[in-house]
Formats: sequence, C-alpha cells, structure tokens
Amino acid sequence: MSRAAALLCRLLAAPEAAGALDPAQWVEVIAVARAELLIGSLAFRLRGLPVPPRAEAILAAAIQSAEEGRRQALWEAEMARRALAPLGCPVALLKGTAFVAAGLDAGRGRHIGDLDILVPRAALDDVEAALLGAGWEWVKPDPYDDAYYRRWMHELPPLIHRDRDRMIDVHHTILPLTARARPDAEKLIAAAPPLGGGLSILSAEDMVIHAAIHLFGDGDLSGGLRNLWDIDRLVREFVGRDGDYLAKLRARAAEHQAARAVARALRLAHRLFDTPIANEQAEPGFDALACRRLLARDGWGRGTRPATRLAFYVRSHWLRMPPAMLARHLWIKAWRRPGNA
Repeated sequence: MSRAAALLCRLLAAPEAAGALDPAQWVEVIAVARAELLIGSLAFRLRGLPVPPRAEAILAAAIQSAEEGRRQALWEAEMARRALAPLGCPVALLKGTAFVAAGLDAGRGRHIGDLDILVPRAALDDVEAALLGAGWEWVKPDPYDDAYYRRWMHELPPLIHRDRDRMIDVHHTILPLTARARPDAEKLIAAAPPLGGGLSILSAEDMVIHAAIHLFGDGDLSGGLRNLWDIDRLVREFVGRDGDYLAKLRARAAEHQAARAVARALRLAHRLFDTPIANEQAEPGFDALACRRLLARDGWGRGTRPATRLAFYVRSHWLRMPPAMLARHLWIKAWRRPGNA
C-alpha cells in the first residue's frame, strides 16, 4: 500500500489529522493529491485548519483554481444549453459539472475537465448538428475511431469548441453498447430532476450508480480515488437527506444491472474514506487488488505497480467487448499506430 496515497485518503476523510503531519509527509500528500486531481478537494477539506505556511499557499492556490474551474464548467454548460435549447430534448448534466450546478458537496474543489451530457439516443443526430453549428468540432479525425464510437460506444466522438478550447462528451447511455451490463438510459433521463432552462441532473440514486459504473463497470481504475471520493461525498449527503437512501440505491442499481459495481464502490469507499454503509458482502481478493491499484502512487505522485495497472487495463477492455471483438479492435489499433502504416 502506498503510504502517501493512504495518507491522502485519511486527510480527506478526517481533516483534523493534518496537525500530525511532518514536512516530508506534506510534500508527499500534496504530490499525490495533484496526481490524482484531488488537490482542490483536499484544499477545501483543510480550509480553516492550521497548516504549514508553504502548504497553506499551495492549498489556497488550489482553491482559487477550483473556483475558476467551477465557473468555466458552468459557463460551458450554459453554452451547450443555448445551443441545444431549440431542439427541446432532455439534456442531463453528468459528473463534476452536475455536482457544481446542483450545489452538491461533491463539487467542492472538484476538478472538472470535459463537459459531459446525456441526451436521448433518438436525438443524437440533431444534437450533433446543433453543436457543430454552434462552434464545436471533431477531435478524432480517424475514420476507424469515428465509426467505432458511432457503432459501439455510449457517446458520440468527443467534440471541442474552436474558440473556447473546451471539450464536450455527448452520451446517450452510460456504458458502451458492447458491455455486458445494460443500464436503462430511458429510465436515467425520465428520473432526472430539472435544474431549469432545459438542463437536468441525474437522480440521487442514478448519480452514484453512474459513478460506480464508470469506475468498476468499464474502467481501469485510473482516477479511481477521485471517483470514490465523489461517491463518498454523494452518499453522505444523500443519506443525510433520506435515511432510506442506501436501500433505494441498491434497488435502483439492480434495475440498471449495476448491483455488483455499486456494491464494490460502496465497500471500497468505506474502506478508504469510512463512507457509512452496511450489509455489503466483501470480495477479499478483488477488494485487496482494487485497493492496490487505487493507491498505486509513490511519494512523488508517480504511478507504481505496473503489473497491477496493466491487469486492470486488460480487465477494462475485457468488460467492454466480447473476446473476438476485443482482439480485432486491439489488432487494428496496434497496426494504425505511427510507424506501422
């Protein structure tokens, strides 16, 4: 287990532990927090607590950066809303942008990259045309990649705005169409509470299900600590609002064929962040390997345990595609690399 990564988890869960850190530990935990894109979240958790002056300056800068990222994310969501408003189709914000738009605790300090939205699959052609007309352009010029996204993926090929240099991922469901599990995209959209102006967010249950599926349903656990921290913050907030939330979450996960992913996410969030859960049956082998992967950083923030990382990378592709399709896809991608043409 990485000492620095485990210490980061401890500080996020119990910020008062910061008073016991020595200078070397501060260097390590800040390096890992930056590498895991959790420096803003850590800064907000430690806000107001006594920390060494150098660490305080770094954390203050992280808060400022996170606030600027929040403003940019909300503005990008507004630009997408304006572009898509004439269509009259449902548009649900996903991930970090949804958290900050809804004022959720998970959005405090959260790093936000691309704008992710969910729209009905039947509206994809109109959504694509509207975004292209509003200044977004294709990121992937390769015909194979474009065709692969359109036929098999859960989203359009990524787009970037020509002026603002911001990317948007347009989802029509939350797992690739080749994946073994099949979440019900129509139910996701139907249950999405409105934010106003034509935008919505996923329901409290579906928000956690999406985070868990993204982490364990088709991912290689890259960025997994940030995903688990999202889940911890969401679960704590939703349980605080509704004492029956966890039971509702488990029932909803079964509807989306995501019960196993959600159970794993809850267990590991509890293990690393002491997330309040109950009645989750452990998978000792998987849980230990997943923690090994999630904490695979050294004190400089560099990735460690390459064999474990490779194993989860292979697993992510195995979950995404049937074996024959996977072999064909990897063969094509290998031969299309520069130098092989």
